[in-house]
Amino acid sequence: MSIRSRAGDVFLGLMGFLFFVCLSVVLVLNLRCIYYFDIDYLDLEAVTGYSEELIRENYDTLIDYNLLIKGVDELEFPDFPMSDEAEIHFKEVKRIFAAMQILCVASGITVLILLCWKLPRREYGGLKLIFLLTFVVPIVLGVCAALNWESFFVRFHELFFQNDYWLFDPNTDPVILILPDTFFAHCAGAILLFLFSGGILTGIAYCLLRRKHCKQEDILLTDKT
Repeated sequence: MSIRSRAGDVFLGLMGFLFFVCLSVVLVLNLRCIYYFDIDYLDLEAVTGYSEELIRENYDTLIDYNLLIKGVDELEFPDFPMSDEAEIHFKEVKRIFAAMQILCVASGITVLILLCWKLPRREYGGLKLIFLLTFVVPIVLGVCAALNWESFFVRFHELFFQNDYWLFDPNTDPVILILPDTFFAHCAGAILLFLFSGGILTGIAYCLLRRKHCKQEDILLTDKT
């Protein structure tokens, strides 16, 4: 295999991994049912003193703000005040989610083009790399999160944010009361599960294509003999 072909496999592998990461995040962002389940599971009505209707409405406002398709430029909670620090933090979060949504589409198109180029040439190395990355990374991150979720949660914020505005004061930003850490743990678990599933599906596709290729080679060898 040529250096150019190997480089193409590596690029495809990285783009495929990026696509599955972004897709997993975007899917979880849109799956409001995770939060709706947690309203009852975490008994947020009793814990916060707010009604389920109020909790849902304010959560939906936050999600709509982060979805590019909704076109919401300013965040205004129906029932909660918001400090300047919280507003800055939510803007930073929105930029991350916006980047994820854009990268999901861009990387998806890139992967599709590369697959259309490589699969007819029976070059499956990129698929193998996608499988390895999307299979191993969720396991490693999942173990780290399970061993110490609080430390994992803090390290995540320190990595993506250059300030401590994510440390909300319930007195000035009561919205944090309806966003418990356990909910974010459930979201992280769902993201890793989607990413892991993407790896499994890619691995199956790789194995099937390799098996088909081997059978075709065996047939050719048999015909020659």
